[in-house]
Amino acid sequence: MAVITIDGIRLEVPDNKNVLDAALENGIYIPHLCHHKDLNPLGSCRMCIVEVEGQEGVVTSCTLKAKDGMVIRTKTPEIERLRMLALELLLAGHPEDCSTCPKYGNCELQMLIQYIGPKTGRLKLRTKGFKTEEGNPLILHDMNRCVLCGRCVRACNELRGVKVLQYQKKEMETYVGTLHNKLLKDADCRFCGACAEVCPTGTIRDKLINSEVKKEDAVVPCRHACPAHTDIPRYIRHVKNGEYDEAAAVIREKVPFPRALGYICTHVCELECKRKEVSEAMSIREIKRYAADHDTGSCWKGKGKQLADTGKKVCVVGGGPAGLTAAYYLRKQGHAVTLKEALPTVGGMMSYGIPSYRLPREIIAEEAAVIEEAGVKMEVNTRVEKPVDLLKEYDAVLMAIGGHKGVRLPMEGNDLDGVILNADFLRNASMGKETGIGKRIIVLGGGNVAFDCARTAKRLGAEEIHLACLEARDVMTADDEEIEQAQEEGIFVHPAQTFERITGTDHVTGVDFMNVESFTFDENRRAIIQKEEGSEHHIEGDTVIFAVGQRPDITEEAGLELGRANSIAVKHMETNKATSVEGIFAAGDAIYGTKSVVTAIQSGREAASEIDKYLGGDGDISEVLAPVTEADPYIGQCPGFGYLEKKHTQVDSPEKRSDNFNLFDHGICDADICAEAGRCLQCDLRLKISKPSLWGDFTESKEA
Repeated sequence: MAVITIDGIRLEVPDNKNVLDAALENGIYIPHLCHHKDLNPLGSCRMCIVEVEGQEGVVTSCTLKAKDGMVIRTKTPEIERLRMLALELLLAGHPEDCSTCPKYGNCELQMLIQYIGPKTGRLKLRTKGFKTEEGNPLILHDMNRCVLCGRCVRACNELRGVKVLQYQKKEMETYVGTLHNKLLKDADCRFCGACAEVCPTGTIRDKLINSEVKKEDAVVPCRHACPAHTDIPRYIRHVKNGEYDEAAAVIREKVPFPRALGYICTHVCELECKRKEVSEAMSIREIKRYAADHDTGSCWKGKGKQLADTGKKVCVVGGGPAGLTAAYYLRKQGHAVTLKEALPTVGGMMSYGIPSYRLPREIIAEEAAVIEEAGVKMEVNTRVEKPVDLLKEYDAVLMAIGGHKGVRLPMEGNDLDGVILNADFLRNASMGKETGIGKRIIVLGGGNVAFDCARTAKRLGAEEIHLACLEARDVMTADDEEIEQAQEEGIFVHPAQTFERITGTDHVTGVDFMNVESFTFDENRRAIIQKEEGSEHHIEGDTVIFAVGQRPDITEEAGLELGRANSIAVKHMETNKATSVEGIFAAGDAIYGTKSVVTAIQSGREAASEIDKYLGGDGDISEVLAPVTEADPYIGQCPGFGYLEKKHTQVDSPEKRSDNFNLFDHGICDADICAEAGRCLQCDLRLKISKPSLWGDFTESKEA
């Protein structure tokens, strides 16, 4: 250790540590611009100059190594004169109008000007005349604002090892760019964002960062978009390294159904994936599936949280994803948990709504068994009519009954023989019961459940199947893959249709439709439909399946206040799931309507945390299952990275899959999974880059 003195303040610092970092870490501000804690010191900006007693002239503190006995001054008339000169040299080629810069108010150069003082105007300003490069995905380059601090070049070359940014020459001007001025994608940029993160001005900046959300959410949008906020970049990195147990453990830190989600998750994360701006989005769901399918459990089995028994008892009503999740985490918090399920097996819509050709039933049973092994008592074939009565035996009750009741639209012919509701049809099909369908099916609805109905009918032997919905094809709510696969199987899809009437006297004979010219909602979310005049047409059929939504199967006789669409009313969807009865909470589809399995899981997690607090706990259900390691920031070069093609799953042909309930999508193959994981931009690495040390931060700390 070396003892040094800076402006009369005695410090003990490691030998050979640079003086600038030593000062900043001890609350002494020395102005700087080209320096960054994570990058090798350069000293080119000359802002951090200091005087050392016994040495002639000034020296840059970022390159000055601490030695025992050093006496350093950071403020003298000569230092201030030289800093002002260096600043004016920097500003001579910088635009004068800061207010037009998108980084205004968050610019390190601007803060530096405020610290050093207004420029004297002794140097003539020049215009560099660079054209702003807007042709790159994710990143914008405006070299007119560059002060040649070199941070971006060092971040790209030294910190990341990608090595696409270099100093270039254009006539008399030096600038930062790619070799031969290639676009970043053609120069093999990996779009990690490190250059934009370390840039102290508005020279290199993000195109898509959303200022309305927290920075970490904007930087890693896939994780933010995931309802359960699974650490997606982290588990993708493990998969790339062949560490499938570790990847699965990362997923299990947030969700108890990694395999099920790997097969049927709505993967909204992929809609926000920044890779799609470069080429195609990552196959995040398929990577999750591969990790979960290859997990041996070595990282999480027997290693998770299990608090001591609290003596408190909780009853969870409903064994779907929300109820199972809540039960699991409440048991981990030490509470005795009993789960009551009305149907013969747990799983909810995973077992009785999603067909087995999409989600094999053994996967649900396997993951439910983990929850039962954790100590959750499960009672199936047990319907709860009066949840209030449960409070006589339990300290808290969670209603997670899902939405198992189909919706019958109020239209002519809706009660004819041959009209079936989606939930009833899918449940009967899943249980191997008679479904009541004929040979010519018309499904009304355009979501994933509607397609589940149509494709299930196909597998049950229906000869002709039509699916119609109000929405135009480009805004249908079903996944594109679901629509395309259904059409491959011979199902006729009719977007932009109104349902005029179901025809027939004693039994369904078909449906009358009209074409939709426009379909919007007013400010009260009421549908505004404009029909195409003279477009009436009829489709013949002997069965109509309503697939326009589900709602909870509950009445006011249950003793709870109900809300819109028969939902259970709670005080707040996210932060307070208490119902109208003290001690009874609700979660999942029962409170917000039909959404997704991963949304139900997150709702169950939130409910578990709230109930734990209600019972005297701290509500902290978090746990770390995967090994905690620091990702290597040096990602290196990858030729053709921007053009790497998305790897697709292996899907059986329509002829092979459409007459049975066997799993038909076999995921990404072993040979492709590492390559697909390797397409990730690793956006989260950017959050590991140190924040700059600004003069304002030091002023605030002193005032505090």
